[in-house]
Amino acid sequence: MARQPDGPPPPPTVQKLRLRYAKRGPLRFASHRDLARALERALRRAQVPMAFSAGFSPHPKISYVGAAPTGAASEAEYLEIGLARRCDPEQVRAALDASLPAGVDVLECVEAAEGGGSLADRIDAARWRVELPGVEPAELAAAVAALLARDEVLVAKRTKNGLRDVDARGPVASASTGGEAGCAILHVVVRQVTPAVRPDDVVAALAAVADLRPPSPPRAVREAQGRLDGSGTVADPLGPDREARARCQGEHAAV
Repeated sequence: MARQPDGPPPPPTVQKLRLRYAKRGPLRFASHRDLARALERALRRAQVPMAFSAGFSPHPKISYVGAAPTGAASEAEYLEIGLARRCDPEQVRAALDASLPAGVDVLECVEAAEGGGSLADRIDAARWRVELPGVEPAELAAAVAALLARDEVLVAKRTKNGLRDVDARGPVASASTGGEAGCAILHVVVRQVTPAVRPDDVVAALAAVADLRPPSPPRAVREAQGRLDGSGTVADPLGPDREARARCQGEHAAV
């Protein structure tokens, strides 16, 4: 018979909260592991009543979804936390935001709707803004047109199993350009695939099809994550939870 840990089991999860946070400035160079540690410490400092897993090594119930790569800033990082007692989502957001270092900002916190499915199931694409210092907008526009004209563009990508060729064109759902003289801007929506295609892979594809090689490192910001709809829009993954909450409040007000 398996040995059981001493003491009572941990309290059950009574509420799930979903949070959107940003990583900005120098914090874009923090790894996902470093950010996870900072978030766990901040949850303790903010005295958020976390629910914990059972067993000999209990862990706070935190689920991260689609972390941005190291070196990329983001306005759309997501996590879900389980609480042992109910709390006001806005109070949790404010307390956690105040406990985090500058550059990691909690932008939104909503209660997960009952029966609304997992947060991960609502995300299958990301919208990126990539600044290319030293590249002219017309040069970038020509390179993007060349990329979109292809069905496949293979680039070398380093994975945990070493270098492998991946198609950086197939996952690109849409791409457009902008910017000003001396700094072109690429707007690109990329579907989730395995292995993941990141902005640096798309830039490598532009080099492959048009010899576009920025003289300075590109600066990538993830602007949104969500499900890609038929119009090419990346839907807000927290929208269904907000809508369910609004319906519930409306029903209570009508009683």
